[in-house]
Amino acid sequence: MMLPVMPPISPMLARPVPTIPPDASYEPKWDGFRSICFRDGAEVQLGSRNERPLTRYFPELVAAVTAELPERCVIDGEIIIATDRGLDFEALQQRIHPADSRVRMLAEQTPASFIAFDLLALGDDDYTRRPFTERRATLIAALAGSGPSVHVTPATTDLATARRWFEDFEGAGLDGVIAKPLTLSYQPGKRVMFKIKHERTADCVVAGYRVHKSGGDAIGSLLLGLYKSDGTLASVGVIGAFPMTKRRQLFTELQPLVATLDEHPWSWAAHEAGERTPRRNESSRWNAGKDLTFVPLRPERVVEVRYDHMEGERFRHTAQFNRWRPDRDARTCTYAQLEQPSTFDLYDIVPGLGRAPN
Repeated sequence: MMLPVMPPISPMLARPVPTIPPDASYEPKWDGFRSICFRDGAEVQLGSRNERPLTRYFPELVAAVTAELPERCVIDGEIIIATDRGLDFEALQQRIHPADSRVRMLAEQTPASFIAFDLLALGDDDYTRRPFTERRATLIAALAGSGPSVHVTPATTDLATARRWFEDFEGAGLDGVIAKPLTLSYQPGKRVMFKIKHERTADCVVAGYRVHKSGGDAIGSLLLGLYKSDGTLASVGVIGAFPMTKRRQLFTELQPLVATLDEHPWSWAAHEAGERTPRRNESSRWNAGKDLTFVPLRPERVVEVRYDHMEGERFRHTAQFNRWRPDRDARTCTYAQLEQPSTFDLYDIVPGLGRAPN
């Protein structure tokens, strides 16, 4: 492979801001695996945000890139799996698997798509120092014949449209809006774009904890639960961003609530393939050696957390601590409190994604 911009490259990043800024180019914030695609003839490499190759996990995209992208190019984008119910991040996670046979089976059952949103190189030309408006125009022209697996993200410079996208597109599984200054050059690894994400709060039951990696007297993360309509306690996610002094303090505070698995709502976890985990078949796909065992707690303590959006029954991203709620009865922490975004079809965002038109 011999391109003007060579792998590995850390993608340009965005920093969070509370509101959509004016005078920018706006795009939906896709919820998948960030990837920079390098193609030089028959050679294709899909790089990840941490500069590790994703190529072997998406053989169908390698074929699509060869068929649909220019002969020599470097394009920044997102690998997603689109369904008639919106983006499916869990199906995407299943692709990070050591068995090639399973990867290829899933590639047929749940094929991925590539959403392109920036151009780093085309032919012999390095575009990273050029303004975003020029990179965007060249990207659209270069990918005019792409599809059905490679798509250019929609973009607008109209602030009112961006605000509407922020509200509407969440129903298809997208998690906000990205704003790019019009004259912005491509700056690998730097947070020079802006991201605006939904932020909500929920009162959750603290149902367990994992010990911090530094030792046994500090909390690594708190495991959160919400009650379902049938009275069962579902695992919804974790919070873990605490100073070390707070981690040790929490460890001491929670000891009186420590329970055995037999008396815990997640007692079935004791029988799950040797993993004492509150989520069936949970594993760390990015770190196979990560210890996911947990200490069960009597589900009595309530914490208010901040989250952006749900994926199925769980928080899509790690929740953030807001405050303790000693005034709340744990049994009142149910899914009913959560805001439900309106449904929106991926096909209406990018034709060819998700549900086919009627």
